Amino acid sequence: MRRTGTTRRGALTATGALALGAVLTGCGGDDEAAGGGEPAHSGAQTAALRAEETLREQAAREGALLLAHYDLVAAAHPATAAGLAPLRTAVGAHRTALAPPGAEDGAQDRAEEDARRVPPAAPGPVAADAGAAVKGLAAAERRRADAHTEALLTARPELARLLASVAAAAAAHAYLLTELAEETAA
Repeated sequence: MRRTGTTRRGALTATGALALGAVLTGCGGDDEAAGGGEPAHSGAQTAALRAEETLREQAAREGALLLAHYDLVAAAHPATAAGLAPLRTAVGAHRTALAPPGAEDGAQDRAEEDARRVPPAAPGPVAADAGAAVKGLAAAERRRADAHTEALLTARPELARLLASVAAAAAAHAYLLTELAEETAA
């Protein structure tokens, strides 16, 4: 004889389907508060986005200063220009990658204007000795690596991965610049 009606298996399947539907509806919502029309988590998200934008702007500004430092050393010591060129290009790419979203257009120009407003002495005077000047760049790259590594603690995951990559590159640049300084001094 066959049972008719609700079975335990059928009841569990129906309950699971209803629970899954409720979860999907809750996750797929537009995160708006009941009456305000603003996202429920807007305060925390807005603060996190502002902090990330500030971090990106600071990184772009520091990148611009480092580029200026590379330019000063290359201009003061033309024999080092060929060795500095690929590292300078990488610093420029890092600056672009770290710039706030939308910086490809007008914001990048504003970032360059901000960098020009910084006093010319910000990168520091270039040493008369080429080896010492390149060692100064190595020290600046080490400071950049340390700053990006420290920023990892507060950055959101996507930006943290980018900062880690740029910090590793800056550490490699510091090593290469130290080697170049030794070659230049010899």
